Amino acid sequence: MKLYVKIALGFVVFVALAGILGALYLFNLKHSDMAKAKPDFIVTATVLQKAFEDNETAASKLYINKILEVSGKIASVKPAENKFISISLVTGNDLSSVICTCPAISDPSMLSAGEEITLRGECSGFLMDVLLNNCALIQNKKK
Repeated sequence: MKLYVKIALGFVVFVALAGILGALYLFNLKHSDMAKAKPDFIVTATVLQKAFEDNETAASKLYINKILEVSGKIASVKPAENKFISISLVTGNDLSSVICTCPAISDPSMLSAGEEITLRGECSGFLMDVLLNNCALIQNKKK
């Protein structure tokens, strides 16, 4: 085999191995513990929803893929997929809310509509509702 063919083949194998190792790393990457993570922004659910409603492009640049600490009143608590809990926060807009998906809350029955709550999670976007994923319960004030 000619030298340039060996070099090209070696390069292709190297790139393939690097791609496989990178994919395995990303696949096994653990979510950060949101309870211990430092928030990039601390906002209320009303302010967050209003920011996306007023200027979705600017709010997306500011909040998406950032860790947010959001406080507000619980509108509803529902079970979601894979033993997750979905908590909707009141925003003052009947058509839109802030939906926080929590992977592990020890006792979801302790949460009920009307209570003030603070959650920390990663903002993933706006689809009529502002979506926060991997949320952790920071504070729960009984009414």
